[in-house]
Amino acid sequence: MRILIAAICGYMLDLLLGDPAALTSIHPVVLMGHCIKALEKTLRNLLPKNRNGELAGGIILAAVLPAGTLVLSGGILRLVNRISPLLSFLTACLWCWQALAVKNLCDEAERVRLALEEGTLSEARAAVSRIVGRDTEVLDRSGVIRAAIETVAESFSDGIVAPMMYMLIGGAPLALCYKAVNTMDSMVGYKNERYLYFGRAAAGLDDAVNFIPSRFAACLLIWAAKICGEDSANAKRIWKRDRRKHPSPNSAQCEAAMAGALGLRLCGPAHYFGEWVEKPWIGDGIREAETDDIRRACRLDRAGSLLGFLLLCLLRLMGSAMVGTL
Repeated sequence: MRILIAAICGYMLDLLLGDPAALTSIHPVVLMGHCIKALEKTLRNLLPKNRNGELAGGIILAAVLPAGTLVLSGGILRLVNRISPLLSFLTACLWCWQALAVKNLCDEAERVRLALEEGTLSEARAAVSRIVGRDTEVLDRSGVIRAAIETVAESFSDGIVAPMMYMLIGGAPLALCYKAVNTMDSMVGYKNERYLYFGRAAAGLDDAVNFIPSRFAACLLIWAAKICGEDSANAKRIWKRDRRKHPSPNSAQCEAAMAGALGLRLCGPAHYFGEWVEKPWIGDGIREAETDDIRRACRLDRAGSLLGFLLLCLLRLMGSAMVGTL
């Protein structure tokens, strides 16, 4: 029951406050980023500078960071609990809060929409560059809108649903363990010259831990489309048809459902680090993307997150009741 209550508190805090700037310096993801950079530098210096050395370094990183995060966070909660159970519970609530990104994701997307409506295209490109990995200086107005919506869709899985799932399974430590995997993938899981081998283990681990959450998240978006008055039937159709178009087994799941729900065409070719990357289109492109589509995408995210959280809480309660009767 303690895990469930901490998760509820964390979810509510995220909806109300997002990620306050005052807590940025102690945010677990920021600390994980520092650890990843330090570990990468150390491993590259210690191991042979060849293919096998980079593969070995990547495997060590992919093993040490998530396991270390799980052990350290769990150990801290246990240690603090001996001093003060209330302080331990509040720490768990804080970490549950920091593991989620419902409000922050929509706030960032909203900045893009406002820049498009009230500012200039350059300001909109700058705003969307905060949440996407592609080169934004070449995007036109429609491209900026699509990029924002794609991030809202993809991050619905790895920024909201996946940490929520792991949180309600194993509490804050397991949620932070997931965030370690996801952060590691976002920093080293690229198929470029620097990370082709070093980042392979991180990318593979990220694919594994997101396999079930990404599919559950896509289903939530389809159900949320029904609730929000969007095209739920088309969301389901496009999801079934286009969910395997991305090289990653998980990335296109939510993007396909979002594209179908809004009647848009998402993804497609884009510039990454100065290089043109051919990617398939997802969705039918019934019409051009409009700024209001960003707001609609965020509404689907919020509705889907609430629906998913309620379902996961119910499953947690049912599981606890079953264990209690055994």
